[in-house]
Amino acid sequence: MPQPAAKTLFTAIAVLIGAAILAGCAALRTPKPQAEIGFLEIDDGITLRRLVARPAHPKGTVLFLHGFPETLHAWDGVYPALAGDYEVHAFDWPGYGLSTKPPVDSFSYAPSDYARVLKAYIRKSNIDTRTLRIYATDIGALPALLLALEEPDIAQSLIVGDFAPLNRPQYMIDYLQALKFRPSAELVRANLNKNRDEILENAFRRGLAKEEQFEISPQFKSDMLQGWTQGPLSSADAFAHYYAHFTRDQEYFEANLAKLKTPIKVVWGEKDFYIKKDMGIEFAQKAGAPFALLPGLGHYPHLHDPRQTVEEVRIAFMNR
Repeated sequence: MPQPAAKTLFTAIAVLIGAAILAGCAALRTPKPQAEIGFLEIDDGITLRRLVARPAHPKGTVLFLHGFPETLHAWDGVYPALAGDYEVHAFDWPGYGLSTKPPVDSFSYAPSDYARVLKAYIRKSNIDTRTLRIYATDIGALPALLLALEEPDIAQSLIVGDFAPLNRPQYMIDYLQALKFRPSAELVRANLNKNRDEILENAFRRGLAKEEQFEISPQFKSDMLQGWTQGPLSSADAFAHYYAHFTRDQEYFEANLAKLKTPIKVVWGEKDFYIKKDMGIEFAQKAGAPFALLPGLGHYPHLHDPRQTVEEVRIAFMNR
C-alpha cells in the first residue's frame, strides 16, 4: 500500500500530466493566425503591399525585410513558425512585388530613401517599437541600420546579414562592383533585365554544390516575375538605382558607425556567392556585434534553411 509521501508524489505527477494535456488541447483548439496580405499607403506617392499575421496575445513583433530579387513571399517558409507567438510583418520594397514603383525624379531608390520608407511603415502600422525585432537581408539591411542611426529606439534589436554595409568592392562579385560605378552600371542594368528569367530561376542556387541547392516554390517565382514586370520600372531598374547611391550611403554609415546604439547581430551564409563573408566579419568587428557564420548556406539563408532564421528570431526575443 503506498505511503502518504508516495501518494502525494503520485498526485503531483497526475496533476502535472493533466495540466500538460489540457495545455496541449488548448493549443490544438487555438489555430495559428492566418496572414493577411493587403496594401498600406505610407505617403501620397508610395503604397506598400504587406503581409501581417496577428496572434491574439503577441509576445512581440518581428518585421522581415527582403532583398533582390525577392518579394514579401520570401518569408513564406519562416513566418508560420513564428505567427503563433509574435505579430509578424513583411512588405515589398518600392520597386519590388506589388508595391508602388515611383518615378526616379521623386524617389531615388537609395538606401536612405528606403530607410524613410521603413520609418513610415513602422509608424503607419502602429508597431510598438519597444517590442520590435527586425530581420533584414541584402538590400533591406543597410536601410534598417541607417534608420537605427537616426532613431536608436526604432527596434529593440536588428538581425542583419548577407549585405554590403561598408564600401569594400573587393568583397563583392564583379557585377555588383560594376553597379557601383557609372560607366559600367548601365551595362549591368541592361544585362540584368535581359536575363530576368535566368536570374529568377538560378539566383538562389549560385555558389552552392549541386547537392546543396534548393528549390523555391512556383508561387514565389511567379510573384517575383509579376513584380519585376508590373509598372514603369523593373525590379532590376530599382536595384540599379539603389546602387547608384550605394557608395554615398555606405560611406555615411561607416563614418557614423560609432553612433549606432541599437543592438545588432550579424549573420552570414558561409557560401555566399555574391558578398564574401569577409564583409560580414569586418563589419561585425567594427560594430562590436556578435557574428554567426551559417555553415553550408549561401546568400539566402532564410530560403535555404528557414528553421535557422526562425531560431535567430526566437533568440532575439530571449535577449531582452
